[in-house]
Amino acid sequence: MILNKKIAVVMPAYNAGKTLQMTYDEVPHDYVDEVIVVDDASRDDTSDVARSLGLKTIVHEKNKGYGGNQKTCYQSALQGGADIVVMLHPDYQYSPRLVTAIASMIVSGHYDLVLGSRILGGTAIKGGMPIYKYISNRFLTMFENWLLGIKLSEYHTGFRAFSRQLLETIPFEKNSDDFIFDNEIIVQTLHFGFKIGEISCPTKYFDEASSINFTRSVKYGLGVISASIKYILQKKGIASYPIFDNSDKPRQG
Repeated sequence: MILNKKIAVVMPAYNAGKTLQMTYDEVPHDYVDEVIVVDDASRDDTSDVARSLGLKTIVHEKNKGYGGNQKTCYQSALQGGADIVVMLHPDYQYSPRLVTAIASMIVSGHYDLVLGSRILGGTAIKGGMPIYKYISNRFLTMFENWLLGIKLSEYHTGFRAFSRQLLETIPFEKNSDDFIFDNEIIVQTLHFGFKIGEISCPTKYFDEASSINFTRSVKYGLGVISASIKYILQKKGIASYPIFDNSDKPRQG
């Protein structure tokens, strides 16, 4: 806990058997109350490793996709009474040692969503980020900042912290089950008037670190543009989209 706020770390996992323990070992256990691993029908021993570490482990019988995995993560954390939920990829690409720092930014009351930025600090390429990913990251971020009227260093990180109030308000269950889930949750945060902060986070790219291929990167980029345009059309009252409608959002106990 941090200032009596229950902290849950959720790990959306897929074939993370080789890196899960390394990631878990660096989590600041003195402050984290629960670690939840959701295994999205991995083909390796991810769930066995998670259980051997004594972690709450949920296994999808069929692959639900990256977004579908996150939906299970957040629903489970809320049901467990978490006040702050930190999403950390179990591939050891992001530093688990920063969980306390990113959660503390939520505890402060200044932010409802905090993004762990690979761009702040200028170490993304040194950490091994492929050049084409870096260039597309910068282009998409520039486009989104211009269209959404805010200024973030990046939108595409897999290290994030959420307040309970945010997750109970935004209808994340209606988001895509694919990678664009990450961007939809940002535009939902803006739509419902929540505050976004950032923290610098070093990154590592290596063979076992998860990464989408070029074709899926292009699909993701088009999805990012689509999500931003939907936000603008919704804001101006030109169109209406389910991802911005929380009228049927169930309230957690």
